[in-house]
Amino acid sequence: MAKVRKYRLGDLQLKIMKVLWESGPSGAGEVQEALGGAQLAYTTVATMLRKMEQRGLVRHSVDGRRFVYKPNVRPETVTQSMAGDILDRLFEGDLADMVSHLLTTREVSRDELARLEQLITRLKRQP
Repeated sequence: MAKVRKYRLGDLQLKIMKVLWESGPSGAGEVQEALGGAQLAYTTVATMLRKMEQRGLVRHSVDGRRFVYKPNVRPETVTQSMAGDILDRLFEGDLADMVSHLLTTREVSRDELARLEQLITRLKRQP
């Protein structure tokens, strides 16, 4: 069986990935601007992109003197990995405990509850 790669992204890394997923290939300056411009130093974004490339999260191409970064992993892959990590580390793999915790510690609208009920009903029907 193929080894599933685990992704643990910090807040800034996740924000950068979201920019790249939504905006497409971008230079460090474009990513910095999308993240709030002057609130975050250009060098911080550029350094983080290099570190993320070393981890295989992004890759770059060269456009003149500019590095253009693109995601090397899909959003679903990161979401699945990070959610699975939380499930395993905080709830020892017990999905019911995790869902129970979320439903009792957060405000849940009637619409969200209806969506969850529909999902559970659909999953119960699957073989």
